[in-house]
This record gives sequence, C-alpha cells and structure tokens, in this order.
Amino acid sequence: MTEIAARIPVAVLRPKHVAVGALALAGLAFWLALPPVHARSPAVPVVVGAVATAVAALAVWQRAGRIGWAALVAAPVAGGLGYLATRSSVGNLDDVFTWSTLIASMLVFATPLTFGAIGGLYSERSGVVNIGLEGMMLMGAFWAIWGADRTDSWQLGLLIGMASGGLMGLLHAFFSVHLRADQIVGGTAINFLALGITGYFFVQLYGGQNIPAGVPRIPNVNFHIRDVYFVGPAFGRLNLMTWLAFALVVLTYVVVFKTPIGLRLRSVGEHPRAADTVGISVYGVRYGAVVLSGMLAAAGGAYLSIGFVGTFNENMTGGRGFIALAALIFGKWRPFGAFGAALLFGLSTAIAFRMQVYSDSLPGIDVLIQALPYALTLIAVAGVIGRSVPPAAVGRPYKKQ
Repeated sequence: MTEIAARIPVAVLRPKHVAVGALALAGLAFWLALPPVHARSPAVPVVVGAVATAVAALAVWQRAGRIGWAALVAAPVAGGLGYLATRSSVGNLDDVFTWSTLIASMLVFATPLTFGAIGGLYSERSGVVNIGLEGMMLMGAFWAIWGADRTDSWQLGLLIGMASGGLMGLLHAFFSVHLRADQIVGGTAINFLALGITGYFFVQLYGGQNIPAGVPRIPNVNFHIRDVYFVGPAFGRLNLMTWLAFALVVLTYVVVFKTPIGLRLRSVGEHPRAADTVGISVYGVRYGAVVLSGMLAAAGGAYLSIGFVGTFNENMTGGRGFIALAALIFGKWRPFGAFGAALLFGLSTAIAFRMQVYSDSLPGIDVLIQALPYALTLIAVAGVIGRSVPPAAVGRPYKKQ
C-alpha cells in the first residue's frame, strides 16, 4: 500500500501530464471569456493564462518535448485571446461563439476536406503521392452540377462528378505507376489540367455565368430534434454528405486496418517488392487506390457545388484539396486522425466566417482570420505538431522485375 501511495505523485507529475495540464489551463483561460461564462474582468483570462504559462515552462524544464513547447506557446496566446474577448461586446461574442451553430458550421466546412483527405489516404497508403486532390475536387464540383442540371437528378450528378474524379485519378495513376513519372509534378499537372478543363467547359456550356437556378441538390437529413438543447441546432439538419463522411471514416478504418484488402494496400505502400513476391499485383493495387482516391475527392467537390452552394464558380474549391492533403499529413495517414484534422480546419474556417461581425470595428480582421486554415496547413506540413511518418514507399515508382 505504501509503495502504491509513493508512486502516485510520480505518475501525476510526469512531464507530458504537466504539459497536457498546461494546455487545459490555456484552453480554460480563453473559454472563461466566451459564452456561456462571459467573464468580463480582464484579470480572469490573464491570471489563468499566466498560471498556464508557468505550468508549461515547468513542463519544458522537465523535458516534456514538443507538447511542452506547444503548451508554452499556446498558454500566453490563449491568455491574450481571452483578454481581447473581455474587451468585446457580449452581443458580438454570442454571434461568433454560439456553440451549437458553430459546430454545425464546422461540420459543413469539414465535409469536403474529409472526403479529400480519405481519398488521399487510399492513394498514399498504396505508395502514390496525390498532390492532384485539388484538381480532382474541382472536376467533381463542376461535372456534378452539370450532371445534376442535365439529368435533373442529384444522384446522377454525384455519380457523374465522381466518375470525372476517377478519370483524373486514372490519368494520374498512368503517369505515376505505368510511366513512373515524378508524382509531385504529375499531381501539379492534374491540378492545372482540371482548372483548364472546368474553366473551358464552364464558358462553353454556361457562358461563364452562374448555373441556372433550380438544379437538384443533395438533401439535408432532418431529425425531429430541433428543440433539443444544443444537439438539435448542431446535428438536426446536416447534409446527407456529412453523414456519409462520418460513415466513410469508420468504413475506411475497417477496410484499411481490419481486412485482407487493407493489408494488401498497406503492404504495397510499405514494401512493394515483398508484396510482389507473394503474388500481390502492385500495379493493380496502386491503380485501384488512385482511381478510388480521385472518386472520393470528387465527391467532396460535388458536395461543394450540389450540396452546399448550389452553383459553380471557377476554381471554387479554393485550395481545399491542399488543405485536405495537409489534414492527411496532420492525421498521420490514419482515417480518424485525418478526420480530426479536417474538423480542426473546418472549425477555423467557421470561426473566420463568423468573425465578420467585427469587420466594422476592426477592418480587415475577417480577412486575416480567414488565413488561419492555411496557416494551420503550413504548421501541419512543417511537422510542428509531431513528426508524421508516411508509408515507406510513398512517392517511389516501382518497376516490376
């Protein structure tokens, strides 16, 4: 009994535990100034932020590693943000941080990123870098709304959009797998090709103007929980594609990590020579994975045009394919990690849009905040949030002996 009691303080005061506690205090410093607490005294976030900074410094001194340094950066930033929140009016804070609506918006913005990131996961787990996610999403956005317009069916529009992404994936696979071209250059070419194709046909088919009104759209799923506190506004009217994104994450985890198909996929991405030796078709697996990657990325683009916006504009994906790729890296090439990163990027985008209430008092603040998802992308790619180890053979063309 004495031995157990002696060990408890050691377990509690491990450096990483101290760093996690500092991060929690940093979050508390900001949250106390937000709804529903609304602490109006600047001393509250400043004091809590100072305590969090001191605890983070202790974690760094105890050699907590990256998480300690992350806490040391986050603590004063959170305290400063909490101080700024106390200087804001309660009305503006309520407009920005209505949590149920903010979560619903986060899921809206995270949905296309999730499809893109999971699509990239299949490609890169097979050993093919897919920089072309942006172009595949853009193709899906245009051809989905064109298909829905021509067939008067959002289902067929979605399938047409996914087919266009699959064709771009097939082209990328041909250059990357069959011709063994540089995969980064090939993916970049896919992006420019998609931009040119969609721009040309948008002018040819629609005169470069907005798509006609009345195009069938992917419906929302309405649950009879609208009056339930928090849950109703957050989850009661989400788009069908958002629920499919949830299912896709779970299904991908099962397929990639719990089935023989997933084992073949991962073996080709880790050691293609060994996979080939035991009879697995490296070329076949990579072709299938990259085509599937294009179809899923295109489904994310289709959500933008016929699920969220209801129209099409040139280059409407606006870099979301690159953010999806960053979410994949951020999530360490795992489905739940990629989904969590997509939620983080979606939350930052949702906050940026709602920060427009401050545009009158702080001109340009909404534009500045809208750069946050791209800043997070740079952080993810730079590996600041812990090192991400990709599949061993990713980016390496394979030549069958």
